[in-house]
Amino acid sequence: MIPNGNSKPNIERFLGYQDEYDRYRPEAPRMVIELLTTYLGRRPSLVADVGCGTGLSTFLWKDAADAVTGVEPNPDMLGKALDKLRLLENSGQSLSFMQGYSNQLPFAERSVDIVTCSQSFHWMDPVSTLQEIFRCLRPGGVFAAYDCDWPLMLQPDIEARYNRLIAAADDLLAELQPASEQAYKWDKEGHLSRIKASGLFSYAREIVFHHTESCDAQRYVGLMLSQGGIQSVLKLAPAALEQDIAGFTADVERFFQGRTLPVVISYRMRIGVK
Repeated sequence: MIPNGNSKPNIERFLGYQDEYDRYRPEAPRMVIELLTTYLGRRPSLVADVGCGTGLSTFLWKDAADAVTGVEPNPDMLGKALDKLRLLENSGQSLSFMQGYSNQLPFAERSVDIVTCSQSFHWMDPVSTLQEIFRCLRPGGVFAAYDCDWPLMLQPDIEARYNRLIAAADDLLAELQPASEQAYKWDKEGHLSRIKASGLFSYAREIVFHHTESCDAQRYVGLMLSQGGIQSVLKLAPAALEQDIAGFTADVERFFQGRTLPVVISYRMRIGVK
């Protein structure tokens, strides 16, 4: 049973495309470890990665914390993370995953050093989630919600076409789904103000950084297709965006010309220190 304060459409939005998500989405960069460990002031005993999806932001901590637990409500995404964990050699007892919800976490009071939400906080009720994170954090512990900017930096016409595709998907979903079945996301730009307004943290700020990853045409198109709105439309009306996706794909392939290129990924991290 889903606890109060959680949205069933938000959780189910990510059913069925865990493989594509894991294949194309960026892994969390090591800068996350460096920044949060610096703010904590020591090596963390326990890190909780909430809304961890397929573990792209969880495995990062394997050797940087005594223990790390990924918490994810979606069974498909969680299953992918567990599959990856089973393939990981020498994982020991430091890394684990479990099903759970952001406002009902499986941790004792004041037991967690760092709580992260990577590309996920905007899907959670911020009031009850921040209260639960505060309960779990040790004094001096750090909460961090971080996201990368979409689309990844490439070329103006392609980025504009990407944005039009996302907007078209949102418009289609408004027509295809009853209001009660539509996912709702909080605006990411409001993360910091909500952390501050909670009154739960002694210090809060935003940190902006970037990371570079290799990307080819297939991955760039895959990143677009991995967006929740696009995937939801493809489930409900597969042909609705067919021409738009084909045009976007052609533009991207012309740009890359079979090459693999470094692509800059910009991140925005909003933190609160207990």
